[in-house]
Amino acid sequence: MNRFKTSKFKNTTPKIPKKDDWVSNARGSSLNSLGNQIKSSCSFVAFNTEQTGGGMVGLCSVDPGPDGKWTVMQIPCHADQVTDLDFSPFDDYLLATCSSDETVKLWRLCELGQEQSASVEVSLKSSEGRLELLLFHPTASGLLAVASARGIQVWDTSRDKALAGTFKSLHRQQEVRLWDSRKLNSSVSSVSLEAAVQPFLLCLCFAVSHCLSDASTRGIALVPKHVLNVGCCEVLRVLQLTENFIIPISYQVPRKAGQDFHADLYPDTLGHTPAVTAEEWWQGANKQVQVVVLFCSTLKLFLVQLEPSTSSSPLSTPSSSAAPSRSPSSTSGLSSGPSSKFRHIQGTVLHRATHITNLRGMSLTTPGECDGFCANAQRVAVPLAIAGGQIAVLELSQPGKLPDTALPTIQNSVNVADLCWDPFDFHKLVVAGDDAKIRVWMVPEGGLLETLTEPRCILQGHTEKIYSIKFHPHASGLLVSSSYDMTVRLWDLDTGNEVRKLSGHQDQIFGMAWSPNGKFLATVCKDGKVRLYDPRKSAEPIQEGPGPEGHRGGRLVWVCNGQYLLVSGFDCRSERQLYLYSCESLASGAVATAPTDVSPSTLIPFYDSDTSVLILTGKGDTRVYIFEIMSEAPYFTECSSFHSSEPHKGLCFLTKTECDVRDVEIARAIRLGKTTIEPVAFKVPRVRKEFFQDDVFPETAVWWEPALTASAWLLGTDAQHRKISLKPKDMTPVSLAPKEAPVRKYLPSSVYLEEKTDEQKKEELLSAMVAKLGNREDPLPQELFEGVDEDEWVRLELYLSVRSFQIQANVLSSRSPS
Repeated sequence: MNRFKTSKFKNTTPKIPKKDDWVSNARGSSLNSLGNQIKSSCSFVAFNTEQTGGGMVGLCSVDPGPDGKWTVMQIPCHADQVTDLDFSPFDDYLLATCSSDETVKLWRLCELGQEQSASVEVSLKSSEGRLELLLFHPTASGLLAVASARGIQVWDTSRDKALAGTFKSLHRQQEVRLWDSRKLNSSVSSVSLEAAVQPFLLCLCFAVSHCLSDASTRGIALVPKHVLNVGCCEVLRVLQLTENFIIPISYQVPRKAGQDFHADLYPDTLGHTPAVTAEEWWQGANKQVQVVVLFCSTLKLFLVQLEPSTSSSPLSTPSSSAAPSRSPSSTSGLSSGPSSKFRHIQGTVLHRATHITNLRGMSLTTPGECDGFCANAQRVAVPLAIAGGQIAVLELSQPGKLPDTALPTIQNSVNVADLCWDPFDFHKLVVAGDDAKIRVWMVPEGGLLETLTEPRCILQGHTEKIYSIKFHPHASGLLVSSSYDMTVRLWDLDTGNEVRKLSGHQDQIFGMAWSPNGKFLATVCKDGKVRLYDPRKSAEPIQEGPGPEGHRGGRLVWVCNGQYLLVSGFDCRSERQLYLYSCESLASGAVATAPTDVSPSTLIPFYDSDTSVLILTGKGDTRVYIFEIMSEAPYFTECSSFHSSEPHKGLCFLTKTECDVRDVEIARAIRLGKTTIEPVAFKVPRVRKEFFQDDVFPETAVWWEPALTASAWLLGTDAQHRKISLKPKDMTPVSLAPKEAPVRKYLPSSVYLEEKTDEQKKEELLSAMVAKLGNREDPLPQELFEGVDEDEWVRLELYLSVRSFQIQANVLSSRSPS
């Protein structure tokens, strides 16, 4: 027996997928450079690509799409060859590149499939000649080291400023020097390259050369540990860049597959939260990034910060010392309490016969405050990328392929900033334009048969471009608008007059929402504030509190019968976050937060007050998040998500009467795809569908009928919608259904055995023994850290299994009649 301990990674083997599963159309660059040819974050893979003149970077996702294929895009980054690239360790969507053109650029990446896949966030001019290398600091945010032939500079990207001047070694001998960039007079230490580093490089090349494919290698990169497949015990993933492909090579430890999480393979790892700022680091602070624990529940990966007083739940409250770090690629249930009855909710795209297809020329430049399109129970309005702010109006009752010829449109004469249907009049469409005017259009009965050029009326009052418009939930003809002039104005459409003007905002207004009772108006602003107005009593906010930390966008909606305000926004690391505020005390800050993922688009929320289900998605997303919101801790319960095969432009939800209650459909939405309009049904799986599920279908408010007029509301009157039951007349509520007698799912073993002959019993016993040997719970030899030869274990297990089978067969033979 071997006296040395055996490594648990002894039998780890690389798995190279079939060529059909490689990332194709990835032309690796053959140009020589000292930097990385390929790098990976938790969301993207960036690589230096072969193009005439250089300056291009290829981009694809870490994992393939739902169809098993990768989408590869190219970004024109520089005027000359890209020499190095690196992802921020704290932001998966932030990519840095340097080039022979002496510039460094920081790119804000977007979801693949969008028209604009990246935008320049910072551009730095080094003036130090050809740049060769760049590297993000591992603990400080926004700190970037850039190397050229002349030396090294350290930049604070948040201020476009070089913190450290150029420093370099005057020695020409081959050696590695260690520098403290805050003390540049001399290096801390040095090591001869030939004496120390070369053997290590030789060992490294020997160790990995046989693991890569036979293709010519242009570069390799490691995928972050946060996105490894823990279900199959993947401990390493290497991306090999070749001339025409990126080959993902997975290293897996042979363990029994199942629901168990092998914690010994996944030690604590670094999180996504920077330890210090660039300025703090320059002043001498030395702190380490907080360690996070990798753990798994039903093989879904979680990351939780190691804080003495922090719960293992990814929720945070004001009393928490820090918000948890969470992998953008992971999904988790946020509730540690009882599970939601909506946890298995299913989103389903309805039959193709209900789709509108061949929709061309959609506008992709609507502002972030706009939902991108709007729909009611009868028709859909979609802005088009045609001069004059044209809008297509399509009838949901007329599905099918649209003609290739031009459609009749509404000609708004200026670019569309926002648009919405009157909830009480399915023919009235209100459109806000770039010219600070609001136009009211009337679509004739039967749909748009000819182009409309004259609006019914025009509302004027704002002095700058309008952000968004919203109708009052109870009063007919009452509209609210927000503008770049930082005011919020109320309009009476019956008279065409401005009736109120609200002030108090210091910056861009991201979103507005009326309270369920129609008394209050809430706003979220780029100045970092959430405000609450009582428009009939004061033009100034009656409450305000701290909003989301990020300033990239926000939306808000009232939940739990108006008890809370839910805001979707971004945290300081540009990760999408949900914030829950008590409407009684906005100044106290959020009572709870829930992380979602990293993406540049703002999550647009829809809240169903009947079920307290929150549905969110963003423009360009493929995933729809679903939560149940509760009025007490843990506040958020994450349910099953809906995934689409391609990015969508958004969702718009219809009235409750459009839902098929017989199929337990709790919400119906219209999904705007690249060229299609598709209805999506959100259903709750139930067994006894012959009964009306009254626990998920309470009486619903008829919010498509007005409760009062705008003039009555302005005079101080309040009214609520009437409620109706959605129960069909021929269905019985499940609460009144007769109780079913319990049914035994499996027969007793005695009954089962009596029906079998002795030969059948022996055959089944042998099959059971073989199956047991193939699914043993015992650990493998390498897991015991003992040097037992594998042949010895095989011989012992074979002997025990045969002996056990002989004993069982003898027992059965003794019981059978002679």
